[in-house]
Amino acid sequence: MTQHIGIVACSAEGAALCYRTICVEGGRLLGPHAHPEVSMHSHSLADYIACLERKDMSGVAELMLSSADKLAGSGADFLICPDNTIHQAMSHVAPRAPRPWLHIADVVAAEATERAYRRVGLVGTRWLVDSEVYPEKLVRCNLACIQPTPVERDEIDRIIMDELVYGVVRPEAVAYFQGVFERMGRQGCEAMILGCTEIPLLMDDANSPLPTLDSTRLLARAALTRAVSGDVGQHG
Repeated sequence: MTQHIGIVACSAEGAALCYRTICVEGGRLLGPHAHPEVSMHSHSLADYIACLERKDMSGVAELMLSSADKLAGSGADFLICPDNTIHQAMSHVAPRAPRPWLHIADVVAAEATERAYRRVGLVGTRWLVDSEVYPEKLVRCNLACIQPTPVERDEIDRIIMDELVYGVVRPEAVAYFQGVFERMGRQGCEAMILGCTEIPLLMDDANSPLPTLDSTRLLARAALTRAVSGDVGQHG
């Protein structure tokens, strides 16, 4: 008997990729066409953005907890959130969460450690890159977190919010990310954290100058492993 995965969704493309990964790769652990039970709930992305714009992490947390309560009511045994940015609110969410959570940055940090990296780059929304979501998790694993320049952060944020969240992938955007990754590689980065769940629509190991840490698929695979093992772990 596998555990029931609850997905607290935020942006559609990232949540869809996470869900699809769980379903497609479930067969690796459970047999052809098999995957754990999965439920997903999402409030409007606009509601999340409104909270982020006014730095209202309590508001973000209330949206996440509303989804979490609905998913717990549907039978979910544990929860994941395939959105890096809103993990800023986890300190508000964890004490009141109705079910245990897998934290996306914990999953990525564990993978970086497994691959023996020491300096990793981080790209994502401006809210995510300016936050402590990844630095506080990486430092516990003795990993240095290198961030893009302010100009690069602004353009990456524009690409994410104006293009990727709508499923739009442009060659110009790929080229821009490649240029940023190359520069950060010269700065000493050994791998790049794709710290927005939509970035894997654009970048992967096939077109990246540096190895990638795909937060979306890593979270989905960790959820699969937990669902099969039955390890409920800790909140947050």
